[in-house]
Amino acid sequence: MSELIKRPLFNPEGDTDVTLRRMIGGNTTNLNDFNNMKYPWVSDWYRQAMNNFWIPEEINLGQDVKDYPKLLPAERRAYDKILSFLVFLDSLQSANLPNVAEYITANEVNLCLCIQTFQECIHSQSYSYMLDTICNPTERNDILFQWKDDEHLLKRNTFIGELYNAFQKEKTLHNFLRVLVANYILEGVYFYSGFMFFYNLGRNGKMPGSVQEIRYINRDENTHLWLFRNILLELQKEEPEMFSEAALKEIGEMIDEGVQQEIAWGEYVIGDEIEGLNKTMVGDYIRYLGNQRYESLGLGVLYPGYETEPESMRWVSQYSNANLVKTDFFEARSTAYAKSSALVDDL
Repeated sequence: MSELIKRPLFNPEGDTDVTLRRMIGGNTTNLNDFNNMKYPWVSDWYRQAMNNFWIPEEINLGQDVKDYPKLLPAERRAYDKILSFLVFLDSLQSANLPNVAEYITANEVNLCLCIQTFQECIHSQSYSYMLDTICNPTERNDILFQWKDDEHLLKRNTFIGELYNAFQKEKTLHNFLRVLVANYILEGVYFYSGFMFFYNLGRNGKMPGSVQEIRYINRDENTHLWLFRNILLELQKEEPEMFSEAALKEIGEMIDEGVQQEIAWGEYVIGDEIEGLNKTMVGDYIRYLGNQRYESLGLGVLYPGYETEPESMRWVSQYSNANLVKTDFFEARSTAYAKSSALVDDL
């Protein structure tokens, strides 16, 4: 392909032969046929995502109401800022995913993007529920819009936001690839210091309802990461010209930028003042995640020496995997299904 083409909606002349289907640039009918899919991984992804359905208000935040005023100053500050960051990210995702879907011509993949968009809305609802429950209205609004006034938060949001805006302004193949990688970074790197912080509260016996909300969100985000990894891998096979040496170099630079921003954010919002976490632990873990994201695209090692999960951070995966949905998102493979109603907080 030499240019990015928006998919038509009503297209009677579209291809019905599934072998002709393409991730982008295909001649799609937009007919959703669950018996004929080109990409076999979509069926597993779709079923997993559907089984992940949950409702934020079903989680009891009664203990959090008692715990929140008692958080130490550093914990309270981190809780507020990280929640503000997560609210913004999921809001941005729900607004941007339909823009990506306009150019995906594999209709079964668009079904996945629709589910992801819905789940991002659920995540935003979850954060609002948390704030509405533990804060008064003034505190709620102050937290909700911290990203507009805190220069560190704004810088992080600007990195992804400007990549999304660039695609809005100029729908080129290059900008499309960059927006896919930006999604991959957001899902696979940006969320993790936030999740890490909440899980650390949980292992210190604080804010159990918030921790449970995050575990449900984390389960969804694992599937979102899997989705965008597979989209990128399919494009490498179908549109190899998009992945020139210069493009691969840029992908590495984008992931590195996301990792460096995540580390700087961790130093700012977590630092060495929160029991159970410190700057070294956060930096080692984020570099490890960056390696996993880079390697999962078949690009090798980005940070030598950080190929294995740091011993000091293995408790993070214990929390994120304790939801009875065993998803190895580094290998992009789901190994079990479980409805959200079966989730039991047994840690």
